[in-house]
Amino acid sequence: MANQGRLRSALLGLVAALLVSALPPPAASSLSSNNNNNNNIVMQVHHKFKGRSGDLVSMRSHDSARHGRLLSSLDLQLGGNGSPTDTGLYYAKIGIGTPSKDYFVQVDTGSDILWVNCIDCHKCPKKSDLGVELTFYDPRGSSTGTMVNCDNDFCLSTYDLNAPLPTCKSDMGCEYSITYGDGSTTSGYFVKDYIQLDQATGNLKTSSMNSTVTFGCTVKQSGGLETSAEALDGIVGFGQSNSSMLSQIAAAGKVKKIFAHCLDSMNGGGIFAIGEVVQPKVNTTPLVPHQSHYNVIMKAYEVDGDVVEFPTLLFSSGGTMEAIVDSGTTLTYFPGSMYNTIMSKILSKQPQLKFQTIEQQFTCFTFSGNVDDAFPVVRFHFEGSLSLTVYPHDYLFPVHTNGLESEWCFGWQNGGMQSQDGDDLILLGDLVLSNKLVLYDLEKQAVGWVEYNCSSHISMKDQASGSTYLVGAHDLNSAATSITPSLLILLACLHALLYHFAV
Repeated sequence: MANQGRLRSALLGLVAALLVSALPPPAASSLSSNNNNNNNIVMQVHHKFKGRSGDLVSMRSHDSARHGRLLSSLDLQLGGNGSPTDTGLYYAKIGIGTPSKDYFVQVDTGSDILWVNCIDCHKCPKKSDLGVELTFYDPRGSSTGTMVNCDNDFCLSTYDLNAPLPTCKSDMGCEYSITYGDGSTTSGYFVKDYIQLDQATGNLKTSSMNSTVTFGCTVKQSGGLETSAEALDGIVGFGQSNSSMLSQIAAAGKVKKIFAHCLDSMNGGGIFAIGEVVQPKVNTTPLVPHQSHYNVIMKAYEVDGDVVEFPTLLFSSGGTMEAIVDSGTTLTYFPGSMYNTIMSKILSKQPQLKFQTIEQQFTCFTFSGNVDDAFPVVRFHFEGSLSLTVYPHDYLFPVHTNGLESEWCFGWQNGGMQSQDGDDLILLGDLVLSNKLVLYDLEKQAVGWVEYNCSSHISMKDQASGSTYLVGAHDLNSAATSITPSLLILLACLHALLYHFAV
């Protein structure tokens, strides 16, 4: 899944180009209409890594790769372990085509398009070290699949074209070509077919439903995407654009444009759901308008009760900072001055400890006690009186254990994130989002969270019947093999590097 991880992250900074030219079209067939309106849907999701402890380079490389973009409810069954080394990536099993075949796709809040590897893909990995069996989509093998032409409305709107390019012909497909921050590329053409999802039909009960979705059919990959270490069948983006699967099924009246996740760092797995969450109640903060990511305004932060406000003169926004909420990133990144302030205040609480820098980026130390008793709580304050509380066991993670002592490292990282206008940004990854229900309400343009037991269940509303259904936590770890610490370190380092160049 390293490949898809690399995709997911780099998508935040991807350069997408529309290449309208002829491709051998798949056998076109009419798509039967879907009459299953007002459904609640469930998908199984699995975390790519296992265990909170792991080596350090993988965390950074994983992040680098990831950064390089009437109604019912959808529930994605979540698996894996919600730790800094594994919550950055999680994947779902969905069905595509008629007859339906299973595909494992990375769930990505930082990208938009759903794409899977096609049967004629050049240099796509044939196996995955994650223990999942890869499946290649064959447009000709699905009776409901059809090619999307270059003059199709989806093609034009996805690439902001007012009219087809002069080279577009009626039998030409709508192609895409994406280049990621590490130089990896993926390209192919868009198709339309049935997506099979699980709808919630009662408390902790589901049944299958179909929804027509336009998605990418990848025919060529290069660079790191060719490797099998973290290979999956594709990516399902949960970004804000109209091209996302979420936007398409919401436009079809199947769901509300709302989704939520709850990543369980203690027991593994968690909850991923699409639709209106009734319980627990979640306070939200407004999204910054006209942003491709989930940007929010941070007003201040505090360490052990000591509030630090952003200097008004330093920021055009008047003493505030923008922060990106990204469930696909593992670690948490701050501008240099903010990072130095937070770290100095935390380290001052344990002046007797000997701190060392590992892999030139991680501040680590040896400790034998309870970190929650020895280190301070950190809180971030946002618009709308919303705060995010991060406990020591959230921002610290063990790397090695020897007897009663463990080597701990900080999940805070220094900088590397810049917006297009050059201002430093804050990136809040799964390190601080775990063990919280995080809600993305695209209809109200707001994001929020609440501390929650992610191994329990939530209540979601079915708009058709007015009923509320329980959606439970899932842990699909048995579907994958464990990832070695050396691989985890490598992934993390690449992630930070790629995001720096991509954003």
